[in-house]
Amino acid sequence: MAALTPRRIAFFDLDHTLLPIDSDYSWGVFTTRIGWTEPVEFARRNAAFYAQYQAGALDIHDYVRFATEAVRLRGRSAALAAREQFMQTVVMPAIRAEALELVRSHQSAGDTVAIITATNEFVTRPIADAFGVSELMAVELEHDTATGGTGWLTGEIRGVASAREGKVVRVSQWLAQRGLHWDGVHVTFYSDSTNDLPLLEKAHTPVATNPDAQLRAIAGSRGWRILDLFPTYP
Repeated sequence: MAALTPRRIAFFDLDHTLLPIDSDYSWGVFTTRIGWTEPVEFARRNAAFYAQYQAGALDIHDYVRFATEAVRLRGRSAALAAREQFMQTVVMPAIRAEALELVRSHQSAGDTVAIITATNEFVTRPIADAFGVSELMAVELEHDTATGGTGWLTGEIRGVASAREGKVVRVSQWLAQRGLHWDGVHVTFYSDSTNDLPLLEKAHTPVATNPDAQLRAIAGSRGWRILDLFPTYP
């Protein structure tokens, strides 16, 4: 009896993988530009959190409280309007044809495609839509659903954050919800960062995409594919 062909799934990190920018960091810069945050102190803290992320030492709960503060204070309507402006002026000009073509190549091959990112869902949902990807695993945000509550964001994370080891947990949950298991699928995962080593090591086909120097060295030593998607950006 012939063995069943495993279902093929392509997972993509977002920032510096499909996008040549960090959408979370760029959103923070954007909120300062439109006058929502105090320029000097916000820039200092935003840069400090980004450095922690690059070093693999980010406390994501602290960061999400910081990153969503302006959105929480401004309220839903203003936040959604600002996000649309952010998409049009910052994100859409940064989406490269090479990245779109890579996503489309997996979709055309019949692969299931999903984006998994440590950036929160408020920022990333419209970005995933712009790539034509409906399946998004981002940091999920808690809403105030208490009687008499605001119904808006609280600044806390709901469930497991899709960061570092949490990406493996979220993918495992995502598979289980679909009646799938790691043994019955073939997972390709594209990422630029050593923060994603847990999922790169779990994937059947890891692809170091626009990798930082540390990941490039690791990928080279392990024989992983290295893909430089944005060699000439901007």
